[in-house]
Amino acid sequence: MSITPTIERVVRRLETRAPLDEADRDGLRALPFVYRSLDAATYLVREGETPEYCMMLLSGFAYRHKVTGQGDRQILSVHMPGELLDLQNSYLAVADHNVQALTRVELASVPIAALQALAASRPQIARAMWIDTLIDAAIFREWIVNVGRRDSITRISHLLCEFALRLRAAGLGDEQGYTLPMTQEQLADATGLTPVHVNRVLQELGRRSLIDRQKRAVTIVDWDRLRRVGDFSSRYLHIERGGPTTIESAA
Repeated sequence: MSITPTIERVVRRLETRAPLDEADRDGLRALPFVYRSLDAATYLVREGETPEYCMMLLSGFAYRHKVTGQGDRQILSVHMPGELLDLQNSYLAVADHNVQALTRVELASVPIAALQALAASRPQIARAMWIDTLIDAAIFREWIVNVGRRDSITRISHLLCEFALRLRAAGLGDEQGYTLPMTQEQLADATGLTPVHVNRVLQELGRRSLIDRQKRAVTIVDWDRLRRVGDFSSRYLHIERGGPTTIESAA
């Protein structure tokens, strides 16, 4: 199966991080990709392993997580089509966390040595990769604040706002709503709550006429109010690099 058309999504994403010329784009397209289609829950990276490939997510969703010694899971981030899943592992000797498929995924894997060589020869690609990693770090920081300092209804509202903007950037949602890629158990592991508590919060957001939810289909009824309840500012997403969003009052 040819993956050239779907690789364009990754190329476009990197172009939002730094200007790329045609030689840069051709260099990305010419990387020795290995295409894989994997089921939900498949481990893409395991903590403690030495990574050999960097994976680009072409379709579906994936997430990073760590598991405590007692077996409790903390979800650290969710990744969407067009994103590089483990760019930092391309320059580290060992993986310090897990990356797992959230849904069925299609991936383009490239040997780390080939990606490093391209970055070394094409400075703008290296710059784009560096900025992409910095934005990942900004999202990690926001998630720490969300789990550590916001109450339950604010945590869930904040996450729903983030998904609205990031899914729109991936072409998978808009200001009216989207399909939530996570179960209530997974939302609980991302927000430090229990699945029962997550369910109660979602019901409360519905009672307040902030969202309407049909299974995983989320309709945002009142964006401005949901943003205020969620203590949400899009600054940490650095959306302006990828062009303006049509969701007003995001900043």
